[in-house]
Amino acid sequence: MAYGLVSGLFNPCATDAPQLTSPAFRRLFSSFPQTKTYFPHFDLHPGSPQLRTHGSKVVAAVGDAVKNIDNIASALTKLSELHAYILRVDPVNFKFLNNCLLVTLATHHLEEFTPVVHASLDKYSGAL
Repeated sequence: MAYGLVSGLFNPCATDAPQLTSPAFRRLFSSFPQTKTYFPHFDLHPGSPQLRTHGSKVVAAVGDAVKNIDNIASALTKLSELHAYILRVDPVNFKFLNNCLLVTLATHHLEEFTPVVHASLDKYSGAL
């Protein structure tokens, strides 16, 4: 059931990824300024090419995880190793980003973002 709810909202969102991830990253960098240290060169204005490009990468990775929801850890191994061992990103930043993505999804998809969908997405993003 959770897979259907997660993929049901994620799949349509994947097509408008830059429109969702750009505001989520702007929210992340504004609400949690310490996360911006990894992206000092990013233009944070709406429609920024850097935000759109990075947001598309994030959505592609999340999409791979959705397709492999029964084995998320394996699906994200390379990406996890890159961020943990090479880029040295603080793991708490991913929780902040997940929260910002949920807020953005909720504001862009009010009718589809029911309490049940919210709980499913929160559980899913906690597994990432």
